[in-house]
Amino acid sequence: MPKNRIDFEKKLLRKMVAMYCKKKHGNPLCPDCRRLLDYASQRLDACIFGNDKTFCSKCTVHCYKPAMRDSIKKVMRYSGPRLLYCDPLAALRHIFNK
Repeated sequence: MPKNRIDFEKKLLRKMVAMYCKKKHGNPLCPDCRRLLDYASQRLDACIFGNDKTFCSKCTVHCYKPAMRDSIKKVMRYSGPRLLYCDPLAALRHIFNK
């Protein structure tokens, strides 16, 4: 696991968005999912909590635009449970990291 929590979150996010896009859009990464991934990565880079961040859904500062927040929720709802099967160690690290 990377020492930097933000780097770990970005890596996990890439897996989850790719998993979602492959199933829902039939692509490894369509333009809409690429935009979402780029936006989420920018938000992670700008996170005021840095390596002390918690899950974005539990955060007191919601920095996502409403449309992007809805999109990332869809990705997380789909990919989160499936991540336990495709990369169980990463899923468990994510869950128990905080």
